[in-house]
Amino acid sequence: MFGVTTSDDYRPVAWMGRYPVDVTTMLVAVHVGVAILTAIFVAVGGGAILAYLEFNSVAIWSGGQVWRLFTYAFVHAPTASDLLWLAVEMYMLFMFGREVERFLGRRAYIGLYLVLLLLPAVLLAVLGLWSPITFGTSTALHFAIFVAFATIYPNVQLFMRVASKWVALIFIAIGTLSALAAHHWQGLVVLWISVGAAFLFVELRGAGPELAWWNAVKARFASRPKYHVLPKPRARTGGSRSESDDVYTSIDPILDKISKFGIGSLTASERRQLDRERERLLKNSE
Repeated sequence: MFGVTTSDDYRPVAWMGRYPVDVTTMLVAVHVGVAILTAIFVAVGGGAILAYLEFNSVAIWSGGQVWRLFTYAFVHAPTASDLLWLAVEMYMLFMFGREVERFLGRRAYIGLYLVLLLLPAVLLAVLGLWSPITFGTSTALHFAIFVAFATIYPNVQLFMRVASKWVALIFIAIGTLSALAAHHWQGLVVLWISVGAAFLFVELRGAGPELAWWNAVKARFASRPKYHVLPKPRARTGGSRSESDDVYTSIDPILDKISKFGIGSLTASERRQLDRERERLLKNSE
């Protein structure tokens, strides 16, 4: 079910009339704006600026051009095929990125985008110490946003009524096989680092499919809960029983959320409500 948020942090950055402007909308606007400016620069003979924006491991280490760790994803060549693919990317970012942002919250979503932007670049910079690497595209980054969506909503039916998790796996397989066939090793590294980072980012926030091995690792290092002996509930009059029923009714949605996404998915307000209702139950049982 779309439109679900588990964070108190989700709110639009601004409004354009009645329409909210979120972080995803701003990212789409930035990428489209950069693509338009790039086409204009190339048209007037300033296309050489693209060489200063793409990822280049030699320039990073020898020239200290660290901005390339960020700008490589905003390099959009003004060819028909590249611009057509950029349109597909922006559509997927707009459609699926907003749902990820709504679920995770604004700050966590920005953190996810920065991780997907920087982690592959840093790894390629390290690998570039052995062999020079140049790179410039945002395809893997925005596909990883879709992977994050598929992790949160794995059974949502998309194209031809295929579940999102299978769509993600199909595209991962296609990207992997094409990179292997072309010996495009840096593309393969970026693809799998981006996909893995998106999946783990969502999992670490208590969403996504339940992983038995991951739960076992968390249980091993998690602090042991403190158990308290609660007094045996006493029989109450009809009015008290009705009050207890109201307590359970008010926390049923929270308990459902815990069962689906884990207690880590609760917002601060939901935790406070859960604590309040627990105190009420304890007082009623005395």
